[in-house]
Amino acid sequence: MGILSSTVAVCQFRVAGDLPAGDLYSYVAENLAKQAFQPIDQGAAEQSVGWVHLDDHRQMGFDTPAAFWRDHYVTFTLRRDQRKLPAALLKAYLQVAEHEYLSANPGFNRVPKQKREELKEAVRLNLLAKTLPVPSTWDAVWDTRTGIVTFTSLSAPVIELFEAQFKKTFEGARLVAIHPYARAEAVGGEELKPALEKANLATSDAAIDLIRSNQWLGWDFLLWLLHRTMTEASEYRVNQPGPALADDPFVAYLNDRLVLMSVGEAGTQKITVAGPQDHFREAVTALAHGKRITESTLYLEKEENTWKLTLKGELFHFASLKAPKVAIEKGDHVDEGSEREAAFYERMYVTEQGLQLFDSLYGEFLKVRLGAGWGEELARIEGWLAGE
Repeated sequence: MGILSSTVAVCQFRVAGDLPAGDLYSYVAENLAKQAFQPIDQGAAEQSVGWVHLDDHRQMGFDTPAAFWRDHYVTFTLRRDQRKLPAALLKAYLQVAEHEYLSANPGFNRVPKQKREELKEAVRLNLLAKTLPVPSTWDAVWDTRTGIVTFTSLSAPVIELFEAQFKKTFEGARLVAIHPYARAEAVGGEELKPALEKANLATSDAAIDLIRSNQWLGWDFLLWLLHRTMTEASEYRVNQPGPALADDPFVAYLNDRLVLMSVGEAGTQKITVAGPQDHFREAVTALAHGKRITESTLYLEKEENTWKLTLKGELFHFASLKAPKVAIEKGDHVDEGSEREAAFYERMYVTEQGLQLFDSLYGEFLKVRLGAGWGEELARIEGWLAGE
């Protein structure tokens, strides 16, 4: 699902590196055009990767602002067309080609190795030419005010492809994943920076090290939130910048689904607790026996609006993020392009508000987790797990 869908998977990056000073328009337009998608329908190429329009994946020209520029947002979609040959199909046609070769060359009992490789490549290219490429697309929105890029896939290979294509397109720039530690740096600000650095278990600034060494951030956040959910302490205040006003109240709680995991001598053990929860008894038992919450369904509510998402604790990826419905009033004299643009701004507004509420919730946790009172808070949580 794309960024305009009511339910979407989201991960975020911060743009780092060298960017031109001042207006980015010409820079972005020129570089997107250089790496625009090139169709392979008429050839036999296995794959083509490039940029297309957010609104129309058949369009790949970036010579007008409407193609990609919306106020402070840069919008573009990564398109990949692939031809895939089933192994069984390639094998069957190769057998036919080998049989024909041996029939034409009776002096051979078997096809020579080099000739077999030649036949295999010829068969593969012939089949590829007869196979239609299958398109896949993933949307990206670059907020030039904050330098944050929102991408609509959680697949590791697709994310890697997107990072590589972005770096190839915008030479000198790169994407830095906003993982739990990076989000903590942004949310906690200067006030919590010393405590966060002290708690950092990574031995380098490499993203993979910061993620793996600081999994405690996701574990403790979800444990803290579950305890708050069960003790009916679920109201919070907006404390991060965004569409919602500072100090506005909102509600946050876990429900529906928890994934818990432990790693021991017998290997990794995982359990999933699904369905509406009253007391989370099964989850509490698992936590009491040393398991960690690694994933959960999170609800965020503000006034009449509700956001529902599946939070991946290790990377802070947002799966199945369902934001409030966007309703655009259609007028008799409003063209389709204007309606699409209005829908985009409304969708970004509610999506960013949901992420603002999440960051505010995370910020509240960080104040507790990195503050002097964490020991007492942890003792209360452990007492709750023990049934005290």
